[in-house]
Amino acid sequence: MADHHRTEPVKGFSLNQATTKYWSLDELVSGCVSVGVSAVGLWREEVTAFGTEKAASLVRDQGLTVSSLCRGGFFHDENWYDENRRAIEQAANLGTDTLVLVSGGLPGSSRDLDSARRHVGDAIGALVPDALAAGVRLAIEPLHPMFCSDRCVVSTLDQALHLASPYPASAVGVVIDTYHLWWDDTVWDGIARAGAEGRIAAFQLADWITPLPSGVLLGRGLPGTGAIDMKRFASAVRETGFDGFVEVEVFHEEVWSRPGASVLAEAIAGYEAAVA
Repeated sequence: MADHHRTEPVKGFSLNQATTKYWSLDELVSGCVSVGVSAVGLWREEVTAFGTEKAASLVRDQGLTVSSLCRGGFFHDENWYDENRRAIEQAANLGTDTLVLVSGGLPGSSRDLDSARRHVGDAIGALVPDALAAGVRLAIEPLHPMFCSDRCVVSTLDQALHLASPYPASAVGVVIDTYHLWWDDTVWDGIARAGAEGRIAAFQLADWITPLPSGVLLGRGLPGTGAIDMKRFASAVRETGFDGFVEVEVFHEEVWSRPGASVLAEAIAGYEAAVA
């Protein structure tokens, strides 16, 4: 087990808040600072409950960078425009330039996947002026195809890049999450293309654990505990020149049940093994 009390900084690493779900924001911040982690990825629900201004002050006062805010999107909801404008504003208030978009599933009883994807592109276009004005980048995250019906109609990196392509790279980028993309043999060309277009807005590590749990959402493992070739992903992303933080973002009941400091130590070890 990695040392919980290391003092040298952990360069390039960010702990996504979801990985230590039962840590309060205060505990997340103090836990990261105590081991030399300089960045965190935050979630809107937790930030809103804590208080956005209070959260912004806390991370700023402790010298932390907010690597991303999750999530905007869910464009199948009727109030998607107002909700996403609030998300952009919240990201700006937290000082992050990256708002992760989970695009949403099929609306109602629709089976028209093409139309749903077109709507995602149109919705992103409607938000681009707000994003540019706020200095926040909309980061389209493709999710594994098993989430296509209810959570995200954008399933591949190529689809995400296609949706981003009409808009400036400074306004719309993509998220590369190992958990969602590892199965796709076209992802390597996609990563190179995303890098060449300057569209890699976030890079997230989570492993693929089988058997998947009931409900499938909580099937992520810490890096190095599952089936994914993390080193290949890290190398491919690094070769594009991407120099942003690498977030570890894991949803798993067993991980959540453990002490936050232990989870953070293992997340750092998995990150370092992947990017070394």
